[in-house]
Amino acid sequence: MNVIDRNNIVIKGSGTTPMVLAHGFGCDQHMWRFIVPAFESSHKIVLFDHVGAGKSDLSAYSFEKYDDLAGYAQDIVEIAEALELTDIVFVGHSVSSVIGMIAANLAPELFSRLILVAPSPSYINDGDYIGGFTSSQIDELLDALDNNHLGWSLTMAPIIMGNPDRKELSEELANSFCRTDPTIAKHFARTTFLTDGRDILKTVKVPSLILQCANDVIAPIEVGQYMKAMIPNSELVILDATGHCPNLSAPDETIEAIKSFLNNG
Repeated sequence: MNVIDRNNIVIKGSGTTPMVLAHGFGCDQHMWRFIVPAFESSHKIVLFDHVGAGKSDLSAYSFEKYDDLAGYAQDIVEIAEALELTDIVFVGHSVSSVIGMIAANLAPELFSRLILVAPSPSYINDGDYIGGFTSSQIDELLDALDNNHLGWSLTMAPIIMGNPDRKELSEELANSFCRTDPTIAKHFARTTFLTDGRDILKTVKVPSLILQCANDVIAPIEVGQYMKAMIPNSELVILDATGHCPNLSAPDETIEAIKSFLNNG
């Protein structure tokens, strides 16, 4: 299968160093539109949609393959190989942060930096670990999605976005959720929210930036602090931004933090 078509790959920019941007659950590459212009002159920007999202080839979706985040990570390695990319700056939002770490472990020679935007290796509280949710809360969240995809999307989008005074952002996220095939959305949600990737953190060999929002109900600050402690050669920046999507709600602050990390690397 043609990887370019499978993942709806779009290439922008006039630079030579590749920057691969990976969107989160229920989104697509359009969510990076405020970030991309800041790096077009310095990087080769690679945008794509995870299989099952956006304009990807839905016929390529495999419930077996994508029952594990490693399936998405393998796709990223295949994208890099198909485009002959090396020295990659990988920028992953939310669940794609963990996907990026897995990909970097699969092929560390391809990656130079990981930028993890609003990441979480596990959403479920476990002993001293604070993921933000109890196991029963995650079960309720997934049951609600199973029972009413549209209603879940309209209810959760404002909570995830976390900017109640900017309703246009919540509406955009809700519309993005609603465009996703419901069956695929339910499956990806279970893979996302039930994954425990904490054991990956200590194995990451690539210098990493953790961008955590000051107030994020999906990934609280404790998650960023935990990841900073676990990932070797990592930096943690707490953004003033609120919500789970600073790439949309606070692009300037997000861009500044990324540029600072890359310039000091």
